[in-house]
Amino acid sequence: MRNTAKLTTAVLAAGALTLGLTACGADKDSASSDTSGPLIVAASPTPHAEILTYVRDNLAKKAGLDLEVKEFTDYVTPNTATEDGSVGANYFQNQPYLDDFNKKNGTHIAPVVTVHLEPLGLYSNKIEKADALKSGATIAVPNDTVNEARALKLLAANGLITLKDGAGNSATPADIAENPKNLKFKELEAAQTPRSLDDVDAAVVNGNYAIEADLKPAEDALVLESPKNNPYGNFLAVKEGNEKDPRVTKLAKLLTSPEVKKFIEDKYAGSVLPSF
Repeated sequence: MRNTAKLTTAVLAAGALTLGLTACGADKDSASSDTSGPLIVAASPTPHAEILTYVRDNLAKKAGLDLEVKEFTDYVTPNTATEDGSVGANYFQNQPYLDDFNKKNGTHIAPVVTVHLEPLGLYSNKIEKADALKSGATIAVPNDTVNEARALKLLAANGLITLKDGAGNSATPADIAENPKNLKFKELEAAQTPRSLDDVDAAVVNGNYAIEADLKPAEDALVLESPKNNPYGNFLAVKEGNEKDPRVTKLAKLLTSPEVKKFIEDKYAGSVLPSF
């Protein structure tokens, strides 16, 4: 697309999060301080950038919004670019992840409006049901704090493991109280989990990376997160103080419009769920 710049960034482990990371090729003079210019939004390619591109091409002009979309392939740079003003907003993350990121990095990113949920799922190229996992099977899980905990909660919710009381959004395999199948865990950067399916018995994969890997969460997942009372909805976010930017408020309204709800339902067929 004409106004969409694709930025390929290095895959970064959670332990290497630093504020020194900046968006490759992003112009700091396009920061959110100038509300007369276009609103530049950093987004994961799928489904975030796809949803934003739909808004840009079909709804933004009528609303008087000049919207640009920049794609990033990691979960770090969109926040650091928003913090330093290289972009005016981002759309890729959930609240537990943002809380952890702000705490670890001293950033000041704030949510604006929740748009959708990408259910986390367990996938396998070797078995067709989760209860077919053999003793000692290896499961790949995301290695960032929040998504690893989320993956373990998914396994616990489906009876594969039991977590210790009080294990929360920072749970690790060390917090497993019962592991009847003696499952082993391979911790990988989230984007790598679908690529590991030929090397492990199963993998817990974030919804956006599952879709990019041509997996259909609603059909292919052995087990899938329930959307009921799910805290992991993905939202539009900005640096604190920019929530009332008129461009941001216009985009927030468009992202939660009936047109976007229908686009999500039609395009993703249950693999991405509207949260509004």
